[in-house]
Amino acid sequence: MLKFSVLTHLPREARDTLFLLAVIAWVLLPRFGSLPLWCSSMTTAVLAWRAWLAWHSRPLPGRWWLLGVLALAMAGTWFSHRTLLGKEPGITLIIVLLALKTLELRAKRDAFVVFFLGFFTMLTSFLNSQSLLTAAAMLIGLLGLLTALVNAHMPVGKPPLMQVARTACTMALLGAPIMAVLFVLFPRVGPLWGMPGEQAGAKTGLSASMKVGALARLVLDEGIAMRIQFEGERPLAHDLYFRGPVLGGFDGVEWIPIQQWQRSAFNLESRLEVRGEPVHYTVTQEVSNRPWLTLLEMSPEPPKLPGFELTRTADMQWLSDRPFSEIVRFKATSYPGHRYGPAQPTPALQSFVDMPPGFNPRTVQWAADLRRDPRYAHASAGVWIDVALERLRTGGYTYTLDPGEFGIQTADEFWFDKKEGFCEHIASSFVILMRALNIPARIVTGYQGGELNTLDNYWVVRQSDAHAWAEVWQPGLGWTRVDPTGAVSPGRVGNAQRLTIPKGVVASALGTLSPDMLNALRATWDAVNNRWNQWVLNYGKGQQFNLLKNLGFSSPSWADLGYVIAALISAVSLGAAAWALWERRQHDPWLRLLGQVRTRMDKAGLPLPEHMAPRQMGDLLAAKFGQPAHGLRDWLLEMERLRYAPHPPPKRLAQLQQQLRTLTWPTH
Repeated sequence: MLKFSVLTHLPREARDTLFLLAVIAWVLLPRFGSLPLWCSSMTTAVLAWRAWLAWHSRPLPGRWWLLGVLALAMAGTWFSHRTLLGKEPGITLIIVLLALKTLELRAKRDAFVVFFLGFFTMLTSFLNSQSLLTAAAMLIGLLGLLTALVNAHMPVGKPPLMQVARTACTMALLGAPIMAVLFVLFPRVGPLWGMPGEQAGAKTGLSASMKVGALARLVLDEGIAMRIQFEGERPLAHDLYFRGPVLGGFDGVEWIPIQQWQRSAFNLESRLEVRGEPVHYTVTQEVSNRPWLTLLEMSPEPPKLPGFELTRTADMQWLSDRPFSEIVRFKATSYPGHRYGPAQPTPALQSFVDMPPGFNPRTVQWAADLRRDPRYAHASAGVWIDVALERLRTGGYTYTLDPGEFGIQTADEFWFDKKEGFCEHIASSFVILMRALNIPARIVTGYQGGELNTLDNYWVVRQSDAHAWAEVWQPGLGWTRVDPTGAVSPGRVGNAQRLTIPKGVVASALGTLSPDMLNALRATWDAVNNRWNQWVLNYGKGQQFNLLKNLGFSSPSWADLGYVIAALISAVSLGAAAWALWERRQHDPWLRLLGQVRTRMDKAGLPLPEHMAPRQMGDLLAAKFGQPAHGLRDWLLEMERLRYAPHPPPKRLAQLQQQLRTLTWPTH
């Protein structure tokens, strides 16, 4: 039996209030990171104030205090969101109202309002994150709110919290099958967690543009970008390039995509030819709130992704008609062997040679000197590529996450001063050199490499696998992938070796563990998260219809799903009615309640015979245990009086059943 010695001196109302405040704080804690600072501070202060009032049995504040704080909250909401309507302003106000309502806990009706707001606030956490950790935290919050709700219905006295928690857990377990059936069969017509018309902000991941140094910051993120399950043999490491945004425009500081209208005027050819064996795989892409798919190069056909309209750009990038605000799972086919783009020069390629004047003058001069060098007279694009790569291999260049701050002349500083950088420093400087040599070139961002989770056989691609490489156009070959980072650090491309990320306090502490143990723990956690994604977050219409096919429906539809739900509801209702009728006819509630006492005392080492009357049982317990058994003896005497009363009160047995839960049981 759970006892809190520190709280035993408090009255029942104060103890229940402190427990409820602790549960509310737990429910609100995951939301604090996404709330305005004033809202988190105000909510914390209000809850702490309410706890202080309960601890010292002080009166609650008056209505004018509450109205004043509410006015401040509305003003803060307007200041933060410029509106009082919408998802984020609504959540902010609901959280503040939940905290303020605790200052009005004067009656059971007020407590029920707090319970309702607590359950609703708990659901809003899933609008921000649907991770396994969030689900586990909210499950604890759910059990806490249920415990507080059951506790509010308990009779007077101080019922043990553990007993109340057991009742709440039993209720949750009894409701779990119903929740599971509804989850599996309730029609899915959109994302499980989202709001119509919601414009979600971008999450950590690839961007539609690139400033030199941006990818180095992204590599510090160990979050998972996608999981891949290959059918058959996995491609070689140097073929694991997952294509993202293609950046052909450069303003001297930032690389951006060249707008489609700029190329359409010149009719840039985007013909794709594939060769060799295809690679078939299934992708589970995490939430990115971006409209692009990062597929293995190259994919001639759109992935099978129901509910999304996909188009392929001239850059061989697959885009959706809307951002991916949910985890998506789809099948795709790619060809590592490919060739695409115009085979012969075209005016459209000039867009990939142009550079803003006045930037990187030393690199431009170096290119001019190379072109005047007699050794390279009439050199082809392939020769210039080899010259640049040889410079990277033998010129003392270093691959690093922390090359220091670059100025505005990034290519000049990389080639002639710092001689160190991350993949985007190397790729950007390489492309600028190619353009200075009058060779069409551009940057491709995406992911390269990954790692195999041996527990579930999924290939895991993390944000730390973010990479930038170059594409150079060559006559007769079209666009050719060139990864200059491989010339500086061959292990990054050949063996997918990541740079070591600086360790924080937690990582340093975990570093004392065995590396094999750390890898096993991480692989286990990734596998569990993958199962959560597959069977919970990614469960949708396709899986529901597959279930109906397994049940015998040849062409499943929404109507068939409704029939199955109706049949299950009818079957469960009939079964429950039959059970209730059988139990009422076959069992005496009075004997069943008395049997609970016999069972409990038998476990305590004092078996009570079936024929023994309640009065005899009470006398035996009093003789055996003394004063601790007097409460139970009085309860048994009341049971005997109820049994032989000429006109027993209709609700008396239920009252005795509740009273039994609060009794102190004697032990050895």
